[in-house]
Parts: sequence; C-alpha cells; structure tokens
Amino acid sequence: MDLLDFEAQGLYFEEPEVAGVKELIAAAADNYAAGTAEVPLLRAYFLAPESLNVLVALNRFYYYQHRLEDALLATNKALMVIRPMVAFPENWRDLKIEHITNSPTESLTQIRLYLFTLKAVGFLNMRLEYLEISRAIFEKLVSLDSKDRIGAKGLLELVINRQAEIMPKQSVIA
Repeated sequence: MDLLDFEAQGLYFEEPEVAGVKELIAAAADNYAAGTAEVPLLRAYFLAPESLNVLVALNRFYYYQHRLEDALLATNKALMVIRPMVAFPENWRDLKIEHITNSPTESLTQIRLYLFTLKAVGFLNMRLEYLEISRAIFEKLVSLDSKDRIGAKGLLELVINRQAEIMPKQSVIA
C-alpha cells in the first residue's frame, strides 16, 4: 500500500469540537506574543482531552516554547487517541506491515496521521537525546514504509550518527 496513493478523508481538523474549544485555541493563538497562550490551551484540553485539534495545538505551543518534554506528552496523548481509530496494537512496537496493508483504504488518512504522529514522538525523543527510543521508533517506521513516504530514514541516520558521536571511545591496548 502506497502511503501517498489515497484521497484524504476524515481529516482531524475538520471534526466537530466541544463548544468553546475552537475559540480557546484561537484565543491562544492571539495571545501567543503576549505570553498568555498556555491557559486557553489548557482550558481547551480540560474541555476536550481527546481532541486532536487541542493536542496538536499543545504540541506546537510547547515545541515552539522549547518545552520538549511537554510537547512529547501532548504528542504521546495524540498517538493514544489516534490508535483506536485505526485498530493498531496498543504498543507501536507490535505494529506490523499487515496492520497497514489489511486496513481499509478509507482509513489511510488516519493511518498516515498515526505514522506521522509516531514520527513526531521519535523526533521529540531525538531532540531530548533519548536516542534508544528514538532509534527504535525510526527503525519501526522505516520497516513499515519501504518508499520512505513518512520520511524516517534520514532521521534514523541522524540518530545513528549521534549515537556514534557520544559513544565512549574504546581504548586501544598496543
């Protein structure tokens, strides 16, 4: 199954929201420069903790604030919200190509969302120098995406190179 050969359906940002959530996200965007964006985002989260619009907004806010641990929490939560939509295993490590190829084509939009969200989890872990988990995520994505439509191969190379840089030098005994 080609991850680019599909017609987008059921985009998360088109889903209806709990009353007031869109306004809170808009207020956060308006208040970003003033430094008061977090409170409306958290209020939106408390109103709609399963909303991908809210989780993506939180991820972006925390990422641009360089609060990578908080961005990782929001992104992991988004992965948990998306997973049941595509009937994938609870643990991404158990994901196999058959889960993708045996899925109905109308769920490809959500499958791509899941895979890109998993990539974001890997990226945030990489930025936080949690290289083992980041590498495992990117290796999983590469194994699922032979055409590299998700773009994990380059990130996997970065992680491998970083791990090689920080490995302690082995002493050579002459």
